Parts: sequence; C-alpha cells; structure tokens
Amino acid sequence: MTDENEGPDRPPVPVVPAMDEATALRLLQEASAALVERVGLALPGWTARSVDGLLDAWGRLDGDRRREVMEEAREAGERAARRVAAELAGLLAVDPAEQRATPLEVIRTAVVEPTAVLAAAGMPDVVRDEFDERSWPEDRFGLVPRTVKALDDDLAAVHFAWGVAKAAVLRARAGEPPR
Repeated sequence: MTDENEGPDRPPVPVVPAMDEATALRLLQEASAALVERVGLALPGWTARSVDGLLDAWGRLDGDRRREVMEEAREAGERAARRVAAELAGLLAVDPAEQRATPLEVIRTAVVEPTAVLAAAGMPDVVRDEFDERSWPEDRFGLVPRTVKALDDDLAAVHFAWGVAKAAVLRARAGEPPR
C-alpha cells in the first residue's frame, strides 16, 4: 500500500517504533523533568534579554537608571523562573490524559515579572497587533514568547521530546499502532 504522503518528490514518512505504556511513561517523566529544568535555567536570561531590548528601543533611561532597571529585570527573571518551573512541574505531574494546558501556555505566563519591571520604569505600552491584544491582553510590552525556542534554542528539542513521549503514552493506552 502506498502512503499518499510518499512519492518521488517526498521523502518517506519516518516510522515510530511501537512503545508500551510503561516505556512511554518513563520517557515522558524524563522529558518532563528536563523541560522543567531547562525552562528554569532559560527564563532569567530570556527576561534580561527581553527587557534590555525594549529599553534599547525606548531609549529614555539614563545610564544609572537603566542599570537599576536591568538589575530589577535579572531579579524578576529569577522569580519568574522559580514560579513558572513550579507551575510547569505541577502541570506535568498530572496524568497526561488529564492535562488541560500545554507547557507553552504555562511558560508564556513568564511575562508577568518583566512586565512589572518595565511598567515600574515608566515604559509606555508597545503597539501590538489585534491578535496579540486579543490573545494576551495583559502583555503590555509584547513579551509573550511565540515558541519555547525564543527562550533557548535547545529548549525546542526538549519540548518536542516531551510532546512525542506524551503522544506515545496516549497512543499506547488507546492501543493505537505507531505511525
């Protein structure tokens, strides 16, 4: 039988080997732990880079005040990392079939801490498009990361591994063959 996605112009679709639920759960737990750890490590740097970039664009703070705000941003990044990592760990501790949010949804809440820093520094809200305003109304400065890669390049691979492992658990439970 020929797969409609195969042909002379397309490479073959990779085959995912069959995985029992116990193996899939073990891989999911490993990927979940790695995701929580990497997010916790990435958020302080992401927060500092985000605030720094916006302050550059705004250009209204003198050197001393800018240094103060950047120190506040680093502290905010540490707070965001602790909070988001804890919330993410809580989500990932829930059975995969019962999870009602995604890791990226939790990660995107990391804008709370740098938003407070920028607002306290007097920075005006940035102009955002209608989709962003509707989707993330509290994100006054356009900080919401589109993907986990925005936090750290290597985080995308960890997030992908988590997603594959979660899918493997759910497929094993449903008795579905690998695709």
